[in-house]
Amino acid sequence: MTTFTASAPARANLIGEHTDYAPNGGHVLPTPLPFHTTVTLEPSGPTGQFSFTSGKYPGEREERHITDPARGGHWTDYILGVLRVASEQVDIPGLKITVTSNVPIGCGISSSAALSVAVTRAVKALTGAAWNDVEIALIAYAAEHDYVGVPCGKMDQFASSVGRPGQALLLDTKTLAYRNVPVPPGVAMMLVDSGHRHDLAKGDSHKKRVDRMNECIEARDALGAGTLCELGYADLPRLESLRPVVAKRARHVITENLRVLEMVAALEKGDTAAQAELLAGSHISQRDDFECSIPEIDALVDASIRFGVRGARLCGGGFGGAIIALVPCDQTHAWWKFVSEANPNASLISTYALGKAENETAA
Repeated sequence: MTTFTASAPARANLIGEHTDYAPNGGHVLPTPLPFHTTVTLEPSGPTGQFSFTSGKYPGEREERHITDPARGGHWTDYILGVLRVASEQVDIPGLKITVTSNVPIGCGISSSAALSVAVTRAVKALTGAAWNDVEIALIAYAAEHDYVGVPCGKMDQFASSVGRPGQALLLDTKTLAYRNVPVPPGVAMMLVDSGHRHDLAKGDSHKKRVDRMNECIEARDALGAGTLCELGYADLPRLESLRPVVAKRARHVITENLRVLEMVAALEKGDTAAQAELLAGSHISQRDDFECSIPEIDALVDASIRFGVRGARLCGGGFGGAIIALVPCDQTHAWWKFVSEANPNASLISTYALGKAENETAA
């Protein structure tokens, strides 16, 4: 029987957290990572009936129908969501679906987007659909946002589908205009898993993320803006008219959007000091204004600062997950030794430099 296989990468976000929701409509700066999810589709059985197996869950076999409701963030929801969205455009037969992946789950590098994009690419191969990379990202986004119910923006799916290794993707999430920005030489992007897992499709993390999106909507409407990221530094005094918690959420979104654009300028100038300050400012803003950090994440960032690397911050949706730190390549081993000794439950996800990644574990 003919099979159809496709892969997609996870992503790290250099800067631009919580700016990509629809009410915020801002800029983000992610980059693909050398971790991939691979999906194989084999036509089998009646139309609308699917069986699922995954290397992440050995011995587990799921049977689902295209009309099934979401299960509250179950891993098969992401696949079924893609199949439902794609079936509005192409005919999809019954399928045996096999998933393999080396993407760490629940640590803030978007394992779900890698899965959704890989499935969409595999469906394209199966059906001969003429989808381009942007269309693939939008199908994957609709599956996660509309079917699974993740209160996400479009960054993760665009980074996985449109992003290019070794480059950062500057994406305007309102207009979907994008361009690639070279990652500077001599600096490694260190990704460290805090060990605290989260699931943005269900549970307490989901509720907190929905609450923050609603607070962003309240701020946008009260300020009379089309999106929060239309506003700039000159608009910050207007936040005093908002409820205090809403003002804090809006201040993070507005300033984080501006930090993304400032980071692009700093990258293009090779201004490493400015890059570090922008990442540090992003973390402080997430911790104090968006209130999505946790003690384990703050401890990792604090250890990096004590080592002498200020450019470190929470990476991903928050309430768990990982940090990203920009570390000179010749200091990466010393930096990780220092940070890991101070945080023994943390683990190194990867070192990513000059478009090349070295997957490491704490040694």
